[in-house]
Amino acid sequence: MAETRQHPRYEVNALVDLTGTEVLLYHRIQNISLGGLSLQTESIEEVGTVVDLVINFPDLGASSLQVRGEVVWANREPPMDMGIRYLDLDESNREVLRKYLAKVQTK
Repeated sequence: MAETRQHPRYEVNALVDLTGTEVLLYHRIQNISLGGLSLQTESIEEVGTVVDLVINFPDLGASSLQVRGEVVWANREPPMDMGIRYLDLDESNREVLRKYLAKVQTK
């Protein structure tokens, strides 16, 4: 099956706090790109739910990114994960994310 993603995904050492219908703190990101991220959690949101994200990048010191996202897929069977697309990633936040992805690409 051909890859149809617009942005390459990277497995990273980063955490995300998510506020949707529930508040999820310190969840490990499975993978991330300039377009969105996926995370594994037992608290799966419904597809279409708009969430607030705070992404923490330990490899960049105290850098973090606040952005709204939308759940675009959800898997309620193990491994119980969901994908979130960024909705309002401004240029400043996009640059922080680019810097982080450039750093993880070289590892």
